[in-house]
Amino acid sequence: MSDVRSGRLKVITVTDAAHLARIHRTAGLAQSANSADTVVDHVRGELVELLGLRACRFEYGTLMGRPPRLIEDGSVTGARGWARDDVELRAYGNGRYLGRFLLTPGPGPVPPFQARLVAVTLADQTGAALDTAGPVGQG
Repeated sequence: MSDVRSGRLKVITVTDAAHLARIHRTAGLAQSANSADTVVDHVRGELVELLGLRACRFEYGTLMGRPPRLIEDGSVTGARGWARDDVELRAYGNGRYLGRFLLTPGPGPVPPFQARLVAVTLADQTGAALDTAGPVGQG
């Protein structure tokens, strides 16, 4: 039983380390990138890998439709929750809505809670980069 428990702890530690590295890489890029679009592209790739997505795109500006939404506490709102349809992950800078990632779930199960919290953190870093960069063109 001890081997099973230590194996589980090792998986949790490795996962936490991978999540921390992902956040750290993105924060460094957000501080050093010449373009907010660079951060958006980087985070889009990170989200696909982290959440096992089929696709991910970023929309600047206005909100259209009411897809399920991944929110700050890691939960998913909406009637269908994490479904086959796109899930919205909003990016804010200084409390202002700046855009959203539209996440197209892959065939697997709902991503783990920790991964969803990391995704929210990555969206926050994107919002900070967009806010710092000022107005951005369509991506």
